[in-house]
Amino acid sequence: MTWNLWWQFGDHRRREEAICQVIAEQDPDVVFLQEVWVRRDSHQCEILAERLGMHWVANDPVFWKDAAFANAILSRWPLERILDERLPGADGTLSHRRMVMAEVQTPWGPWPAVSTHLEHRFDHSATRSAQIAAVLTAVAAHRAGAGGATEDLPAVVGADLNAVPDSDEIRMMTGRSPAPVPGIVMSDVWEQVGDGSGLTWRRENPHAAISAWPDRRIDYLLVAWPRPKPVGNPISAHLVADGAVTIGGEEVWASDHAGVVADLITPDELIAD
Repeated sequence: MTWNLWWQFGDHRRREEAICQVIAEQDPDVVFLQEVWVRRDSHQCEILAERLGMHWVANDPVFWKDAAFANAILSRWPLERILDERLPGADGTLSHRRMVMAEVQTPWGPWPAVSTHLEHRFDHSATRSAQIAAVLTAVAAHRAGAGGATEDLPAVVGADLNAVPDSDEIRMMTGRSPAPVPGIVMSDVWEQVGDGSGLTWRRENPHAAISAWPDRRIDYLLVAWPRPKPVGNPISAHLVADGAVTIGGEEVWASDHAGVVADLITPDELIAD
């Protein structure tokens, strides 16, 4: 499951309850989170992990005054954080955007997972392309360092990429245009098995109603390719939090984004969320 949680904007205390309810109902094995809030004395992931009985890792916070944003991963299995890295801008200098990479200690072995959130501006396609190249470089380096090639468990990326599927940067990431890192691209899970448009940013959401952005699919679950068939192949995908949930008798939109959930094939052909 991947989901942008909209930091502490709006009535975040009511939204926190809705977020926890949505994740609990989905009961995922692994959750990729963006716009996680961090305060000097508290961390959203710590709260969610305790309530949901999950493990967690996140970027080290870079505080502005007393607050920070983070990308994070929750998991039903233990996690080992292996990379916390700033992403580049189009000119190669480091931006404030980050990715966190971890190995999920699954029953089938360490499974690499990446959570990230790319530059948001419409006119920054070149920046997102550079950031995607950095993500693919990290995935390829981990594969090489693990001593394997296509036989390894394929990396899964959960992200708010702030780009639509036919954009230059997503085409590059999914192999429709030349790959920035030789020998690796990503499969877009929704494209393979999702039903309908899969829009995750929608103006019917009251948190996004006055936005200048059009309705878009910008949140993704992706699986590294090549990979050993059929491990990592998606079976199904659906949206969550694409409507209000009921908290204490009131209707609450949990975030300004919908989340994406997918079932993937594991080495013993069981299903992992």
